Amino acid sequence: MDDAQIKNEVTQTLGTPPQHWVAHLALRFAHQHVAHQQDAYKVARSFLAFKKHHGPLVLQKSLHPEGPEICHGVVVHPPGGVAGGDALTLETTLESSAHALLTTPGAGKWYKANGQSASQHLAFSLAENTCFEWLPQENILFDGAQVNFSARIDLAEGAKYAGWDIICFGRQAQQERWKTGYMHQDLAIYRQNKLIWRELGKISPNSRCMQSIVGLAGSPVSASFTVVAGAVPAEIVEACKAVQPNVALDLQAKYGVTALPEVFSVRYVGQSAQSAKQYFEQLWQILRPWYGGREAIRPRIWNT
Repeated sequence: MDDAQIKNEVTQTLGTPPQHWVAHLALRFAHQHVAHQQDAYKVARSFLAFKKHHGPLVLQKSLHPEGPEICHGVVVHPPGGVAGGDALTLETTLESSAHALLTTPGAGKWYKANGQSASQHLAFSLAENTCFEWLPQENILFDGAQVNFSARIDLAEGAKYAGWDIICFGRQAQQERWKTGYMHQDLAIYRQNKLIWRELGKISPNSRCMQSIVGLAGSPVSASFTVVAGAVPAEIVEACKAVQPNVALDLQAKYGVTALPEVFSVRYVGQSAQSAKQYFEQLWQILRPWYGGREAIRPRIWNT
């Protein structure tokens, strides 16, 4: 059932036709030391301390597959897709020393605009000595989608952030090309109220950015992975540079890493979202022990 069918069902049930979904989800993660049940010591624990939602954007559940120190969460948009006029906001706060990881159960689907743009805004606020990982599945832009993606990440001293974004232009499984529409992106990262990273993008099917060989060169997949945790050790950078995407999935992939004093950035442009995800996950396996202090363990939802 697509988003339009769901709205029609709501209309028949409630008698009030929603023109569009406006959804907001607010989460807060906290940290505490709790006494071990058998021994005389305390264990660090990160946990979901608060959640509130308005509209169809919810946290499915919080989990601790890596033990009590890290809290995993699965963010779900029940309608399954986003239509023109819909607006999603995810607000996440981490209190001092908390560590949380959020992901999504499946690809985000952005439908034809029908004259109205859709939007997603991320607002992440990380207190001192926290670690937050935002690792969603890919976003698929249907032909005709008009989408505004924006994100603001505020980091206190010692806070660490890792997040990726995978965009598919058109539905590859249906051999659909992205012929009309647009996508605007705006990512701003602040450390102690000082802007340290800014990305702005305005892409349409016929734009120079989409068509140029120094841009996307007509590729249907564009992805980025950003880690903000201070200067990356040289051996970690070299290990990341040695990682290559799966050529069996994407022979035409272009990729690369950039290490700056504050930000580590990875880019991927190619033909396969699956290849991009596998490439990023390989890098995550290398980077996570450095910035997160432990080996990377795949969220369970990725295995379904």
